[in-house]
Amino acid sequence: MQILKTILLVIYFVVCLCLIILAMIQSKEDAGLSSTITGSSSNNFFEKNKGNTKEGRQKKWTVILGVVLVVLCIALGAVYAI
Repeated sequence: MQILKTILLVIYFVVCLCLIILAMIQSKEDAGLSSTITGSSSNNFFEKNKGNTKEGRQKKWTVILGVVLVVLCIALGAVYAI
């Protein structure tokens, strides 16, 4: 059981570090109130294909790592409760 705890902790720390790095390198997406005033539209080719860009992939991986982090937290809680 100690080996399982160690493996889960190592994976947990790697996921935490990757999630921190991904969150730090992401750019700010929203233009805020200025886009409302200027009337810029988000209905263009770039917005429709945003998932295929570098930023879209970073956002997708951030969400995936966030879900993995939550699952690992639950698994570590269950393992340490035993």
